[in-house]
Amino acid sequence: MLFSFAMKTSLTTTICLATVLAILPQCGSAGDPVSGCGDKGIKSGIYTMEHGGLTRTYRVHVPTDYQAGTPAPLIALFHGWGGDENAFLGNQVVRQEADQHGYILVAPRGVPDNSFNSWSFSGSTTGIDGDSNAICDDSLTPDYSYDSCAITRKNTCSWTQCQADDVDFAVALVEEMKSRLCVDENRVYASGGSNGGMYTWELGQNPKSASVFRAIAPVIGLPHRGYLGGPAKDGGMPALLITGMLDNVVPPGNWDDPGSTTTSNDSDRFHYTGATAITQSWANAFGCDTSRPATPVEVAYQIPDCRTYCTADTGLPRVLDCRAQMGHTYDLSWSWKLIMDFFDRH
Repeated sequence: MLFSFAMKTSLTTTICLATVLAILPQCGSAGDPVSGCGDKGIKSGIYTMEHGGLTRTYRVHVPTDYQAGTPAPLIALFHGWGGDENAFLGNQVVRQEADQHGYILVAPRGVPDNSFNSWSFSGSTTGIDGDSNAICDDSLTPDYSYDSCAITRKNTCSWTQCQADDVDFAVALVEEMKSRLCVDENRVYASGGSNGGMYTWELGQNPKSASVFRAIAPVIGLPHRGYLGGPAKDGGMPALLITGMLDNVVPPGNWDDPGSTTTSNDSDRFHYTGATAITQSWANAFGCDTSRPATPVEVAYQIPDCRTYCTADTGLPRVLDCRAQMGHTYDLSWSWKLIMDFFDRH
């Protein structure tokens, strides 16, 4: 299978009306960076919402120090192919770090169709890469295509569902969270692993969703070959990429090779952009100098080798490429802490 089952394993002025019955929580004063404080007071748990004719499931983690009426940052988390809402939120480190940093977490479940839960992004439903070629070597790659993609797919390299508009769903999910909790709309982030990491790039590249998210942090996920567009957001979008040098499912490729593309070499042959190519595209959106080799950056964790083209930045740069000696795994014991630090910085 494409991924192992273990991995499947405007600043807005706020007006808050408080009635004599105190039905609604007190929101921040005018000028606070929040679109509104939801009045339903949900707690950590699993919920559903209707979207696009489907009932969608998502899991919420509310930080222990959350206070109704006080805007809190939000991270949307997207699992890998065949995973579910527990891929991240089932991990104690993820929940504990979110508590310490004061983040609301929401982790939705992808659409299964006739196969594993998945997220769709550029090329994954059609089977066509950004250069109008196939995204895989179909002579060596099994046909994972979903029934819902019967009209959309151009070859047997199609491998994610076509039943739902995942970009539209992500935007709707953030709106759902803003209606149910007090969310700082200027601090909404996205992260995901594997298939979810690939989809996270799409959220930054697609004009429908880019304005919603402040920054992204894909883990072991890269766009398909040729999809090198930068962020669809004026002024750029911070991005932290975490990949594994031993990953044979979504290998990052060579350092400082902008022409590098990579190919999975496990049980199939899918083609992706190299980590250097996509991080250069993101760095260019900030005007960072990508004509020279990426510069090493020290982070709080000694495990990854992190580099950047945005050398004028202090602290954690706006675009950071981190690669560790690991395979196709999230390694959340350190990677999630780095993600939290990155989102705090940006």
